[in-house]
Amino acid sequence: MDALFAAITQGLAYAALALGIFLTLKIFNIPDITTDGSYTLGGAITAVALSAHVPVVWVFPMAFAGGALAGVATGVIHTRLNINPLLAGILVMIALYSVNLFIMGRSNIPLTDLSSFFSDSSVTNFIKAFAFALVLILLITLLLKTDFGIAMRASGNSESMVLAMGVNIEKMKITGLALANALTALSGSLMVQYQGFADINMGVGIVISGLAAVILGESFIRLAKKSSLLLNIVMAVAGSVIFRVLLALALLAGLPPQALKLVTALIVLSIIAVLKISFRERT
Repeated sequence: MDALFAAITQGLAYAALALGIFLTLKIFNIPDITTDGSYTLGGAITAVALSAHVPVVWVFPMAFAGGALAGVATGVIHTRLNINPLLAGILVMIALYSVNLFIMGRSNIPLTDLSSFFSDSSVTNFIKAFAFALVLILLITLLLKTDFGIAMRASGNSESMVLAMGVNIEKMKITGLALANALTALSGSLMVQYQGFADINMGVGIVISGLAAVILGESFIRLAKKSSLLLNIVMAVAGSVIFRVLLALALLAGLPPQALKLVTALIVLSIIAVLKISFRERT
């Protein structure tokens, strides 16, 4: 039970990552690989800041700002240089490896005996993670319901219509990528504080976890045959928790830790296959 409880808490800590993927994938239809680098960037900034005894209340804005800058870099490369968004994300992700290593000064930073957001009991840590995820859900939902948020959502659905309305598509994409990667960096910050260390390779393949969360949430929405903005956002976070629980159950069943990435890929592949089969059956 302790392992499952920890998995749920981790799933909530990954909520910001899921919401970042939700924004890029579902709002702008952009597969943003910057995620792998911005997640580690948030963790690197957090580890260095906490090691320097910066108060936790300042750590989150620092990680958020770092992730936002990474997203802006991807957005500018994509929009101003007219480079494919996937390639733009890959380029920034590669550059961020060196940036993160420069920030950390070494490949791993332990945070033993340092005060952090998750320095309390497991129950209190769960409550904190739940409250953090809830606040993010409410803020993102409110943002996407404003005039700016509606224009952002429209930019992903019909660029020609939005251009006719006088909206700057390039600025919308840059802003969306900045927000998405800022959320991803927040998730990296939370996980570093939860696990007690930052590692230069902690973000490798993390985009798959975010995609799995969003796809899992989407699968439940399709089964319910109901959809709304709030429901989509909530289910993306729920998908993050479910995905972590599935991985925890796999480990409890005796799965070797070295096979975790393989199982992660198989879970995502299975979900996509089930969704496609169910869609074909309905049509």
